[in-house]
Formats: sequence, structure tokens, C-alpha cells
Amino acid sequence: MPPNIKSLSDRLPFYYGWVVIAVAFITMGVAVSSRTAFSLLFPPILEEFGWSRSVTAAAFSVGFAATIVTTPMVGIFMDRYGPRVVIPMGAIAVAIGFAGAAYISTPLGLYLTLGVLTVGMSIGMTYIGHSMFLPNWFVKKRGLAVGIAFAGAGIIGIVALPLIQVLIELYGWRATCLMISVTVLVLLVPLNVIFPRRHPEDLGLQPDGQTDAHGSTGGRPEDLIVDKAWAATDWTLSRAARTTKFWWVTGAYFPALFVWYGIQVHQTKYLVEIGFGPQLAATALGLVALFGVVGQISVGAFSDRFGREWAWTISMVGFVGCSAALITLQTHPSPLMMYAMVIIQGLVGYGITSVYGAIALEIFSGRKFATIFAILSMVGNLGAAAGPWLMGYIYDVTGSYGLSFWLCGILCLISIFCIWMAAPGKVRMVAGRAAR
Repeated sequence: MPPNIKSLSDRLPFYYGWVVIAVAFITMGVAVSSRTAFSLLFPPILEEFGWSRSVTAAAFSVGFAATIVTTPMVGIFMDRYGPRVVIPMGAIAVAIGFAGAAYISTPLGLYLTLGVLTVGMSIGMTYIGHSMFLPNWFVKKRGLAVGIAFAGAGIIGIVALPLIQVLIELYGWRATCLMISVTVLVLLVPLNVIFPRRHPEDLGLQPDGQTDAHGSTGGRPEDLIVDKAWAATDWTLSRAARTTKFWWVTGAYFPALFVWYGIQVHQTKYLVEIGFGPQLAATALGLVALFGVVGQISVGAFSDRFGREWAWTISMVGFVGCSAALITLQTHPSPLMMYAMVIIQGLVGYGITSVYGAIALEIFSGRKFATIFAILSMVGNLGAAAGPWLMGYIYDVTGSYGLSFWLCGILCLISIFCIWMAAPGKVRMVAGRAAR
């Protein structure tokens, strides 16, 4: 075999890993933008039906409550069939949800379509579903690789979210739901039937583009193990659930997702109410996703060098700053403060996505990881369900989001404490720490 051909052949494991990342990038962009579109659909649905905010926002909460059932199913299916089955199934369900939403007339219809089908069934093709298999493809640059994949949500979001707002204004929210349905179906199903795999070993490859089991190009995973007895355990859900680390991780996930989605759902309406135009508020939501691109990649790379605990801490501090800026905007609604809020939220806060799955994998790595991670994420999703509903309820009772934003800041601090108690770095250190 000629030297140049042999060199290409040796690098195929590396190249295919990045093909998987590229497909995830596109899938994340379309899937997350579609789910985030609820924030843009929220105001016109309120206007058309005149329902209370808590009743309307509860659709998002119902969707995340539905993940109590869907997330464990995604984990079991991922362990058994892999992403080429799980992700297309999620895409088909989400497409059906958006198509059905175009014909709703009652809160129950809203909950079943934009709630259960769109939010509840999107789990398999967004952050949680991808976190069940993407970290397997990389060890040395795990945080960076996952951060790049998840950056698709931001890069595509900065175009998709303002476009969705324009479509709503031109054609109405019902027609826009039909357009989103077709886009999800046509783009995501074929891509994900063909390319993703659960492990590089499914194709006879090694993580990080290694060309042999000794890690000649990527470093040896065994060199990163700190607690050999823990790492050697064949983790099952029942074994994991009997450890304190399992419950500390859930204690970090629940408040983090409460804050993330509570702010995301109510942010657009809040900005409009304090004096910003609908298009500017939609652009702000898109800019959060755009700055999230840099945040996810940079925080992911940072975590590869300094540890997942520090990366999580920085991201949660970002959401503390975001909450403080939102409180300030209530009395000083200046564009400068709004853009400061957007930058902090995306550039720092969104970084948690790059370590969300890595933290769980480095503690409970093994053949049943997807099932374990599904249950951890299910608890996190309860936070995502509680956030939008409780913030809407607080507004209905008090006439203000002020108390909600204070609550978000406190929950961020609780999440930081829990992740340090879970201490993934005491099981496996990151590659940067091993190098030092």
C-alpha cells in the first residue's frame, strides 16, 4: 500500500469520529432550535387563546415531565440499539408534535403536541441523547469534541430563531409549526439513520482516532483513572443508585436545568414586557445560542485541562450573573444590560452542556452507562419541567419575575456545591491534569 494511502487509512478512526461530531452538530442545531421555538410561539399562543401564563407555559413543563417516561426508554434503547434508531424515532415524534400543534384549540391539545411529543420526545436527539454516546468517541479531548457538537445549537440557532419569528409574523404560528415539522423530518431522519454509532468499537475503531489499543495517537484512558476499584466496577443502575455520588449528581442536574429552561421559556416575553420589541427579543434569544457556541467549545476545552468540576462552577456562576442582569433590567431596561445578560448566559452559562454527559460518564462508565445517565437526566428534566411552570406561577401570583430570578441565582449555588461533592475528578482525571 502506498505511504500516503496507508497514512489516510491509519487516520480513518480520527476522521470518522469527527463525522459523528458533524452529524451531531447539524442534529443539535435543528433539534434544539425547534424545541427553543416554544419561547417564540408562547406570546402568540397567549394572545390567541387568552390563557394564563402558568397554564400556557405548563406545556413546556408537561413535556419535561413526560421525560420521566421517555428518558429511561431512550437510555435502554440507546444501550440496545444505538443512536441510528433512537435519534430518528425522536425526530419523527417531534415532527408529528409540531404538525399536530397547528390544529390545537385547547390546553390539552397544547400539552400533547408541543408538550409531550415535541419536548418530551426530543430528549433522544438533543443534549441528553447525544451525551449517551458522543463522549465514547473521545477521551483526551472529550470536553472539546462534545462542546463543538453541541455548538450546532448556537450556530444554527442564531439563524433559525429569528427566522422562526419572521415566519410567525408573516404566516402565523400555526403555519410556522407545520414548516418546522417538515424541516425536522426531512433533515434529521436520513442523516441519523446512516452515520452515528454508539461506540467507535462498533466499527472496529478506537476513541480519539487511536490506531491500536495502546492509544498511540490519543493517550491511554487507563492512565486517567484515579480510583481503580471504582473504575473497575461493572456499573448497573441498581449499583449506581446505591452510591452517594449518584445522588450528588442528581442534586447538581435538577437546579441547573430548572434555571436553564425557566429562563429560556420566559425570557422573550419578559424582554417584550419591559420595553424591547418582539424581533429584538427573538434576536436576543438567538444571540444567547450564538454566544453559547463559544461558551460550549471554550468551557469544554477548559474542562479537558482543569477538570469538570471547575467547568461546571464557571457555567453556574454565568447563570448567577444572567439572573442578576435580568433583575437589573426590570428597573433599568437598557440595551447595554440586555446584551450583557445575553453574553453572560450564552458565553458562560451554556458551557454546562459540554460537561453534562462527561461528568456522568467519568463516574459511571460501563456497558450500562446510557441507562444510568438516563435516570440521572430524568431527575434533571424534572428541574426543567418545574422551572417554566413555577416561574409562570410566581408571575401570576406576584405580577413580576423578580422572585423567580432570585430563586434561579440560589439554585445555581446549590448546583455548584453538589457537583463538587460528586467529585468526578476523584474517579478519573482529565487529560490536561494527567499531562501536568
